[in-house]
Parts: sequence; structure tokens; C-alpha cells
Amino acid sequence: MPVIRPFRSYRPAPGLESRIAALPYDVYSRQEALAEVKARPGSFLEIDRPETAFSPDTDMYAPKVYEKAASLLREWIASGSLIQDPSPCYYIYQQVMEGRSQTGIAACASIDDYCSGVIKKHENTRADKEQDRIRHVDVCGAQTGPIFLAYRGQEKLRLLIRECIQAPPVYDFAAVDGILHRVWVISDPETVERITGLFAEMDALYIADGHHRCASAVKVGLKRRREHPDYTGEEEFNYFLSVLFPAEELKILDYNRVVKDLNGLTPEQFLDRVRENFEVEAVAPAQWPCRPAAKGEFGLFLEERWYRLRARREIRSQDPVEGLDVSILQEHLLAPILGIQDPKRDARIDFVGGIRGLGELEDRTRRDMKAAFSLYPTSIYELFRVADAGRLMPPKSTWFEPKLRSGLFIHEIGH
Repeated sequence: MPVIRPFRSYRPAPGLESRIAALPYDVYSRQEALAEVKARPGSFLEIDRPETAFSPDTDMYAPKVYEKAASLLREWIASGSLIQDPSPCYYIYQQVMEGRSQTGIAACASIDDYCSGVIKKHENTRADKEQDRIRHVDVCGAQTGPIFLAYRGQEKLRLLIRECIQAPPVYDFAAVDGILHRVWVISDPETVERITGLFAEMDALYIADGHHRCASAVKVGLKRRREHPDYTGEEEFNYFLSVLFPAEELKILDYNRVVKDLNGLTPEQFLDRVRENFEVEAVAPAQWPCRPAAKGEFGLFLEERWYRLRARREIRSQDPVEGLDVSILQEHLLAPILGIQDPKRDARIDFVGGIRGLGELEDRTRRDMKAAFSLYPTSIYELFRVADAGRLMPPKSTWFEPKLRSGLFIHEIGH
């Protein structure tokens, strides 16, 4: 039974929302973050990536960098750029991308539910990536980037959300990438209570995106508990900022692969090896680029030609993890033929999110790679199956779009 509760969000003062809202901190390299902050002064990225306020040779993990984030947050609150709602609220957050909408509820989820497995994960986290956000949350005394949670659709909640969004939103703007963002504040006590109760009827919630943000928020909450041994469980540090979406509204894009070489093989030798486990079909130029049409299909771009690969029946699996297309490609091609045993650490492989399009795969092979693979997207229900089984997905299995914006909701947890 998940525990979800309303909170008093800090959020942009009306009229500032489009300027403040920013893509998540981790979609930018350091150079990209600096360029974005220069191009868009007043973006929340200034707080999420405070090293942009210092010279490029500054250690981005130095204490003064995190202190800068905290001081900026305080300044924005003091100046009125960020306002706080007077009572705990839920916030309906709708995004529209290319005509498709997804409507979630911004709320606080329980760190105990994360620790007990009521909130399920499908990825491991890296300690070094966690440490940065742990320090950011700890020094700021606030969670500034929401965790993207998913749930199995519930008709009563769907109808309630539909009812709530009949009112005018408090924010309604298009970001520079064309994605629409709308927010409604739900402060009516009866509606708040109904939302809380409907989530309590669910069996589980799932982390869709933001495993490192989530793990970091939980670890800061546990640290606060150690620092305040008389805690009651009601303090804000016992909860973390989330936006919860129904599974049926979510779309996962393909997460494709590019490789630097053929592991000493000629293209002909490589294709012969691939044929051992895959049917290989040359694709007519009129059908380029090759986008897989179903599970078990892959596109291969090699030597300026596209091929369609189909996994043979004997290498397919009903196992939640082994049956994933990313697993089939890794276990039956990348590892045995190309020698890429650990895609997390092998410098010979790189990953290209589907938002960049298949043209990016062709460009990479002309620029710095030898071959590219296009994949059929993992589904949200495959993600659920893996998480329900207590298993983990291979790295770079899912690419969610659109991304949640940072700066629209800030959850203060105190020090």
C-alpha cells in the first residue's frame, strides 16, 4: 500500500514558469549546462548545476559549488521568484508532446516504501552519481528534481484527474522544444483526501526514470533520521518529490547502440557470425532507415547500408530480463561477436536515445563509429515485469520522453 501525500511546494511565481522550468540536470554535459545557462538566464539549471557560476576549471563537486546552489535557492525565494503554497496540495502536471499527452500528479512518496520495495526499481545506481545529488539535496535542504514514478492505471483516479483539469491551469506554456506544460494546484481538502486514498488502494509504484535522484533523496532522508533520532515519521525528510503517471499514458522511446569496431572481423565475416542467431535481410534503400517494427527485430547500419535482423526463435525467451530486446542483442551479438562484455564500462560502445532519431545513428558511423543498431522500444509493461520479479534491466534499456521539468515543484525538507 503506497503512502502518497500532498506537500507545500515552492514553485515559480506566475509569469516566470516558462523561464524557470528546465530539463533535468543529468541530460547536460558540463559544457552543455554552461551554454544553456548563458543562453537562458534565470533557468532553474542555475540551481541544479551550480558549477556553471564558476570558472570551468573549478572542481564541480567542491563544497562552495553546493553552497552556491543553496544560496541561489534562498535568493529566489526571498525575491519572490519562487512562491510557496499556504497548505499541502497535490499538483496535476500535464505534458503534451507531438499531440500525445501524459498527465501525472506531483506528490511526495515515502522513503519507507522505497526501502521496503513497495516502490519498485529496475536499475542499479552508481555511488559516484548518487553522491553529487546527495550533497545537492543535503546542502539545499530541498529536493529540486522530481522522480518519475508510474502506476497501473486506475479508473477512479483517471476520472478524478479528468474532473480536476476542467478548471483553468495555473501554468500553461510551451517550452523551447515545443513541449506543452500545464499545472493545476489541487488544494481542496476533500479532493486531496480522495487522491491520497486512491493511491493507498494500489499494490505498488514503479520508478520509471530518476533512479539516482530517488536513491539520493532516500539517503538524505535516512541521514536526517540519524541526525534527528526523535523523528516521528511526519517530517518532510521522510518523503521525496515525485510525479506519478498512469502506465497507459507513457511512451518509452528506443535506446539504440553504436560500436567503434567489428572486433577484428571484416564486414562479411561479421555478418556471417550474426547469421548464426539472427536472420539477416538487406533493406531496400527506399525503406531506409530501418526502424524495427516488432519485438525481436533490430536494424543494423553498416558500410552505408541498412539490414534488418530478426532474432531466431531459439534465442528468444519468456524470462522478464533475458527476453528483452536489449538483452538479446547484448547476449547474442554484442558480447559473443564484438567482445563487448560490459556495456557500462566498455569504451567501444555508446548509446543514442531515440529522441535523436535514426539519422543520428548514420551520422555517428560516419563520424566516429563503425556500426549502429536500432532497437524496438522496451514497453512500460516489460519494465513492470522486471521490477515485479525483483530483477534489474540491462543498462540503457529505456528512454522516456518527454522529460519532467525541474523547477516547477520544489520540496523543502529542512536541515
